[in-house]
Amino acid sequence: MQIIRFAGLKAEPWRNGGGVTREIARQGSSDAGWDWRVSIADVTKAGDFSAFPGMERVLTVIEGELLLLTVDGAEQPLEKYRPFRFDGGAATTGSLPTGDIRDLNVITRAAAYKGYTSIIELSKKRAHPVFDGQLAVLLQGQAVVSAGGSGQADTYPVELGRYDAVAGSDANSPEILGRGFLAVVSVDPLETAG
Repeated sequence: MQIIRFAGLKAEPWRNGGGVTREIARQGSSDAGWDWRVSIADVTKAGDFSAFPGMERVLTVIEGELLLLTVDGAEQPLEKYRPFRFDGGAATTGSLPTGDIRDLNVITRAAAYKGYTSIIELSKKRAHPVFDGQLAVLLQGQAVVSAGGSGQADTYPVELGRYDAVAGSDANSPEILGRGFLAVVSVDPLETAG
């Protein structure tokens, strides 16, 4: 079971200097860039977003109330916990009418992967499994994660902190119980015609 602690993630400046991001996970080589990335960004001032040509983005406000995003001239109000998909190469600016926000970013190479973000409410009675190809991020509340499947009685539940992430697995899928909200990110490879 892999837990990625938010407190241990390094804050990196945006390519355009307009904010900071903390990378949770990525796939791809350093020389050819990456195929997909999941990160949490702090937006504290209005301005341009970094461009990612050839990529698709799914952005979700996870702290704060509202981000006004303008993508290729069209304004889109983004409310908390409502994922929004757009072209990563598009000219994008953001304004903060209600103050600073934090967002969850899923960026995928458009021709190879498709990213999805779902916001779910946790339950103390029914565990939420995290499968292979998924990443679960605790957005709010209190939760514990344990290894699923049989023969795991010796695995004690581990408490999650805010914005901690759990990587999914098909063998003994981690299971999350608690009260609050969880973002479940899926990155699916696209089948290419052969």
